Amino acid sequence: MTRHLLKANCKTVHLGGFSPNIEPALRVDSGDRIDIETYSGYYVADKAPPEFLTPEFLDICQNLPPNRKVGPGPHLLTGPIYVNNAEPGDVLEIHIEDVYPSLPVGFNAIRAGWGALPEYFPEPKLRFISLDLEQKTAEFPTGSGIRIPLHPFFGIIGVANAEINRSSIPPARYGGNMDNQELQPGTRLFLPVFMRGGLLSIGDGHSAQGDGEVDGTAIETSMNGTIQIILRKDLFLIFPFAETPTHIVIMGFGRTLDEAFEMAVKQTVYWLQKFAGFQEEDAYVLCSLAVNFRITQAVNNPQKGVHGMIPKCILLDVNIIDHRVGGKMITRDRPKN
Repeated sequence: MTRHLLKANCKTVHLGGFSPNIEPALRVDSGDRIDIETYSGYYVADKAPPEFLTPEFLDICQNLPPNRKVGPGPHLLTGPIYVNNAEPGDVLEIHIEDVYPSLPVGFNAIRAGWGALPEYFPEPKLRFISLDLEQKTAEFPTGSGIRIPLHPFFGIIGVANAEINRSSIPPARYGGNMDNQELQPGTRLFLPVFMRGGLLSIGDGHSAQGDGEVDGTAIETSMNGTIQIILRKDLFLIFPFAETPTHIVIMGFGRTLDEAFEMAVKQTVYWLQKFAGFQEEDAYVLCSLAVNFRITQAVNNPQKGVHGMIPKCILLDVNIIDHRVGGKMITRDRPKN
């Protein structure tokens, strides 16, 4: 197992979307760790304060090659990462080991026509927000003295599929712009593979976000982190899910929140059948009694997100817990009642 450093520069980032035609920024083996650097704010760079504008970020904004501008979205993504021997139908198990802001400033933007209440807040508004990286708080930019705890995560973790120049904005089966604040350090995310190599890209760092992300953005932040990628050929997934220290998190996406909620319930029922041994009707009942469904985000047109939170303490046995890395069996503690 090797540890890699993947810096963000004009050869390793791409803008606006996903594509199977982008040259990989890095090739890794199953079990490798990657220290990864990401930048946010490509579309607000001309309005940003000096501390936001590192020389490397400015070089990306000014000199990114046309062949790495691949979609209509606003996100700078680092990658893609090619996982050796990954084939369509496999699963990438992504251990999120560390996530932290690289700069003491982020931003929040209300964009005209976006957000949960576009008719009530039609005027664009950009706010830069100071981050106290030692105290791990953000200063709410109104002079009120409100301090917001930082809970950093990557808003986008996704793989390529056959679609050329797919926008980075909507999430779907491939992950992408999930904007799920549960994807904190200590979590492992499972994504289905659609293309040879997986072609994983990461970005859209968020220092803090409420469920819903209602005005359209979080505290958008240039973010660094460490991940480990495990190639799973023993799993088959329809939709992404994650495992935190306390919960299984099931994703659902749809064009409306009703559709996203319905998909999240269906996928939770499916997960309980496949991985926890429940009969279909019993799984549906358990969803009603013990699973919390939350709005992930309501703003990433045309796909909203809802996620189901299954408490691990109620699960007696889950058959995804054990896996092999480099031929050695790695065993995680099983949840107990």
